[in-house]
Amino acid sequence: MTPRTPAARPRRRSVTALLIATIAFVGTVAVASWPRQPATGPVAAALSTDGSGPQQPDSAAPTPTHEIAGGGDVPASGPPNSGPTATVVPGAVPEATAPPPNAAPAVAEALDQKLQSRLNKLRSKYAIPGVSVTIILNDGATWTGTSGLANVRKKTRVKEDTAFALASVSKTYTAALILALADERKLDLDERVSKLLPKIRFTGRATVRQLLNHTSGLPDFFLNGKIDRALFGDRSREWTTRDAFRFVGKPVFAAGKGWYYSNTNYALLGMIAEAVDGRPLAEQLRVRFLDPLGLDHTYQQVTEKPRGPIARGYRVLGTPSKPVYRDQSDGSKAMPFTSVVTAAGGAGSMAATSGDAARWARALYAGDILPRATVRAMIGEARKTARFHPKIGYGLGVQVATIDGRPTLGHSGRLVGFRSVVRHLPEEGITIAVLMNESNTDPTIIAKALLRIVSPPVLEPAASPSPN
Repeated sequence: MTPRTPAARPRRRSVTALLIATIAFVGTVAVASWPRQPATGPVAAALSTDGSGPQQPDSAAPTPTHEIAGGGDVPASGPPNSGPTATVVPGAVPEATAPPPNAAPAVAEALDQKLQSRLNKLRSKYAIPGVSVTIILNDGATWTGTSGLANVRKKTRVKEDTAFALASVSKTYTAALILALADERKLDLDERVSKLLPKIRFTGRATVRQLLNHTSGLPDFFLNGKIDRALFGDRSREWTTRDAFRFVGKPVFAAGKGWYYSNTNYALLGMIAEAVDGRPLAEQLRVRFLDPLGLDHTYQQVTEKPRGPIARGYRVLGTPSKPVYRDQSDGSKAMPFTSVVTAAGGAGSMAATSGDAARWARALYAGDILPRATVRAMIGEARKTARFHPKIGYGLGVQVATIDGRPTLGHSGRLVGFRSVVRHLPEEGITIAVLMNESNTDPTIIAKALLRIVSPPVLEPAASPSPN
């Protein structure tokens, strides 16, 4: 498949009106807020409740591997459907905003310096070892900024071609593949998983669609406390998805009766893609998406090798003024280490540079990868899951939320030693990817600050004082 050259964007006002109407109907959720108190407890320390707010380094916190759970997309405690109502971007998709392939003009020097200065200050303030950010503007102008170290011990600096673990941002690739296979009638989204994977016995009545939108009720194997001992016990061991499934417990609720973020769903989706197509997940992603889009620094860590320099993952202990960086590597090229990446499978095994991650999101949500009708369905599904009040609006493999009141499409990711957020602002034609090699601080803080530089939010005028 050759990516299409984008067309002009007519009907912008009508799309904007529909966005505003849907937001008013569904409600809003803040993607980033400050301050936020660190969570406590084995599970709570791993996950923030909604992907919002930084978590300060905490020397007393445990080291759970199940930070893979995707940027704090699920509650750390309490009922799975608790939390504020989420913002939903409607089914209509703006015309493509992705630039033509290989057309990436640089931003103006003054803007470059302002963005880089802000990034350096934020990295220092939150004691982040290393960070890479790419922003693509509406006209295709692209800025990539890096700050800090990819390897603390060797003092190796992050470069533009340094790859990071994407964690749950990987779900966007798996979801796109499943939707493409459905478009080709190789599977039906409303088909039961048990029919496609008859040897997996715990799937019950869950459908492929319910895996995609997290309404299957299947528990998250990474939230089983027993898996930590096994994964950390031998970090260099290669797992299979079936090994991870030994830690799947009882359903949280009956299929279709609630919303609960679960990595089990996307590990199953990776297996389904292999079952219906016959080729390994990594091969399908490369042939169908990565190579045609020219994403030369994106790869699936389970079966592919790095395509350039990589970052080490760290847990940050101590305080921001006196941080202690604990390397999570097992000595291999897997980020953060072999056991957790191979256990994740289709739920969280991709790696990429920030430039590749931004280009992927831009092409996906602009309709240059999947048919526009499919993209509309992917986003519009969030209106259906909204009745369950998810912590963050969720469609078919896409988080639908706001930054500074502006609708965004994308995904966040988090696993021990890495954290990421990728967002596309459809009405402004801006895409941003923030990748970090630590998992305490929410990268949305960086995304929000840099977006305010390139596109300051429009503030509502203050109300006039009432006459006495």
